Amino acid sequence: MDLATFDRLLAPAGQRLLATVAEQPPGTSDLALGTRLRRDHPGELVAAAIAQQRLREKAVAKLGPDAARLYYTPDALEQATRASVARHRAEQLRDRGAQAVADLGCGIGADLIAFARAGLTVRGIEIDPLRAAIARANLTTLGIDGRVEAGDALETSIADDEIAFVDPARRDGSGRLTRLDQLTPPWEWTARLLDGRAVAKLMPGIAHDAIPTGVGAEWVSDHGDLVEACLWGAGFEVPGHRATVLPTGETIAAHSARARLDPPRRFIVEPDDAVIRAGLVAELGEQIGGGLLDPKIAYLTCDAPPSGALGHWFEIVEELPFRTKSLRAALRERDLGTLTVKKRGVDIVPERLIAQLKATGSIPATLLLTRVDGKGRAFWVRPID
Repeated sequence: MDLATFDRLLAPAGQRLLATVAEQPPGTSDLALGTRLRRDHPGELVAAAIAQQRLREKAVAKLGPDAARLYYTPDALEQATRASVARHRAEQLRDRGAQAVADLGCGIGADLIAFARAGLTVRGIEIDPLRAAIARANLTTLGIDGRVEAGDALETSIADDEIAFVDPARRDGSGRLTRLDQLTPPWEWTARLLDGRAVAKLMPGIAHDAIPTGVGAEWVSDHGDLVEACLWGAGFEVPGHRATVLPTGETIAAHSARARLDPPRRFIVEPDDAVIRAGLVAELGEQIGGGLLDPKIAYLTCDAPPSGALGHWFEIVEELPFRTKSLRAALRERDLGTLTVKKRGVDIVPERLIAQLKATGSIPATLLLTRVDGKGRAFWVRPID
């Protein structure tokens, strides 16, 4: 879709066409629908309307109830921040005294929407004219005040009362980018912004030693998915690492905890990925009164009952033999079958192991295989919701 086609989509005739596409029953063939609609509408407009409807359907999981009213490009939707994560960041900015935000590379405006709803004055800058037009239309559609300017983030001046927010592009034509030197805008420019009151959304795999001195880092997961590392500029004076788990908003911060080793106790705890990436497994162990099963593996063990969302608890039913042949016999004796296999720190492919075990018992079971103080161990566990 080009800018001219998007403008036509916003016009009354385009809006009626979008409504017609949205009213089609589930399972309607896009090919048949497009053929029928092209009898009365330009082909490029029909294609754009059908594409928007499919993107709206896809966006529901990320953007919730707003999704059906907004506009997208495929790449911009992939990069857009989840509504829950954007809301979490916007509320933190507001609570830290921010009043206005300049979103440098605002895409289709997902973060702008969250900032504005948190009560901040918003200004978006976007170098792609189509994305800028979409962001502008999305604010208008939701009745949100804000400016969107077509321009280069690298040449944008930040007002004294504005916080700079940047979400560097992490995709190109070949897929997701994983290195800082591949980002657009460049990482060096983003790092300079972080010397002051700025916020940057980055890939959760960022190395700890790449984070500038004095910059706070928050790893965020949402419904179990590790989604980003949010860097808080030195001007906010929130140095250190922390992990936040959404939707509960539970947070844990670094405080130089020291991990201890414990033998298997009543529960095995798998820390949330945000806790692991933030390097806060020892802090979680201290919080739950537990220790590591192995110094190099992010499994904790404790006697404390499940609490909070920072980890996933598994109650040990029984320890079983680790070797495949003996484990197969143990499963047969206990009538276990329909296996779920979790593993960490051992050279096992769960699907292959399940095939080798040939468990046909009547009792579903979860097996957890890991190392304990360097040696392979197997546990029959019961997941605690």
